[in-house]
Amino acid sequence: MTHPAVSLLADLIRRPSVTPKEEGVLDVLEAFLTPLGFTCTRLPFEGDGSYPVDNLYATRTGGRPGPHLLFAGHTDVVPPGDSAAWTHDPFSATIIDGVMWGRGATDMKSGVAAFCGAMADLAERGGLDAGTVSLAITNDEEADAINGTKKILEWADAQGEKFDFAIVGEPSSFEEFGDSIKIGRRGSVSGRITVTGKQGHSAYPERANNPLPILVEVARALSAPLDDGTEHFQATNLEVTSIDTGNPTANVIPEKASLRFNVRFNDTWTGETLLAEIHRRIAAVDANGCTIGFEQIGPVSRCFISPPAGHVEHLTDVMEEFNGVRPKLSTVGGTSDARFIAQYCPVVECGLIGATMHQVDERVPVADVERLARFYALYTEAFLSRGG
Repeated sequence: MTHPAVSLLADLIRRPSVTPKEEGVLDVLEAFLTPLGFTCTRLPFEGDGSYPVDNLYATRTGGRPGPHLLFAGHTDVVPPGDSAAWTHDPFSATIIDGVMWGRGATDMKSGVAAFCGAMADLAERGGLDAGTVSLAITNDEEADAINGTKKILEWADAQGEKFDFAIVGEPSSFEEFGDSIKIGRRGSVSGRITVTGKQGHSAYPERANNPLPILVEVARALSAPLDDGTEHFQATNLEVTSIDTGNPTANVIPEKASLRFNVRFNDTWTGETLLAEIHRRIAAVDANGCTIGFEQIGPVSRCFISPPAGHVEHLTDVMEEFNGVRPKLSTVGGTSDARFIAQYCPVVECGLIGATMHQVDERVPVADVERLARFYALYTEAFLSRGG
C-alpha cells in the first residue's frame, strides 16, 4: 500500500510553486492536514522590500498538556530551467522504476510531504495525543526569505507559542538516509567594495590615479585567513566573487573598480564583529589618493548551533535505532530557514539525500520518502511520550 506521503508529494510537485508563486500548493496541504485535526492558519506577509508571500501554520494539540514539537519546511522551488532538458516534465511527478521525478522532489517537497504523512500515521492511531505538534510551511525560502519563516515565527511568538524542539525537513543526508543531520550552519554576509581614482590615458599614468592596484591590495587583505575553525565548524572563508571596472577600452585607466565578496563565518564571529574586521582590513590598505567605499549587500545571516546534548542526542538515538547507523552531527553547507528557528528553540535539519537538488532531472526514490515519513512518525511519538 502506498504511503500517504508519496501521493501527497506527487500533488505538491504538480503545483509549479516557483518562488514566490504559491500556485495552490498550500491549499493541497491544508486539505490534507485539516481532516487530521490540525488547525490551519494562512499567514500572508509582505513588505520590507520584498514580494508578498503566502505561508501556512498548522497546529494540533493532544488531549493533555505536553511538549511542543515543530516541523518546518518550504514548498517553493527554484525554476526548472529548460524543461526540454528534463527526462520527464519537471512538474509531472512521474514515477519510473520506483523513482519520482520533478522539481522539488528532494528540495524540499519530499520533506514536507514526509512530515505531513507522518502526522496522518500518528493521528490514525492516537500518537499525537501526548502533546502539541505544529508545522510551519513557507513558500519563500529559495529567494529573499524575508516574508516567510522569519515572520511565521515572529507571529507564532506573538501568539504565545513556545516550542521545545524543531526539525527542518531539508535534505541533510550525504550517502545514505540518516548518515548525517545538521545541528548548525555558518553565517553569511556579502558586500561590495568600490575604489574610486581618476580616469586617464594609459600612456600618461601620471595624469591619472588607477584604482585597480588598490582594489587588488584590498582583495589580498580580505583573503587572509580569518580563523582556523572551531569545535563544530570549519574555518571561516571569505571569497571574492567578482572584480569589475565596466571598462571596455584597453588604453583608458578607469575611474572606478569594484569587487564583490561573500563570507561564510563560524561561531568565532557575530555579524557585527566580522563586519568590524572587514572594515579594519580595508582601512589598513594604503589608498594612494583613491577613496575606498564599502556597501553591505543584503542582511547578515547569523551563525547558529544547537546543543549536541538533550534533544539532539535523543534524535540521534532514535535514528540509530531506526536506521542502524548513528548520524554524524554536521554544520556544513549554506544557509537555511533553521537560522530563524534557532532564535526560539533548538533546531536540526533532518531529511533525505540532497544529491539532485536544484539540478535538471531532480528526483527521489519513493522508498526514501516512505522511510523518512516512518522515521518522523517514530521520532514524534518518542518525543511526545518522553515529555519533550
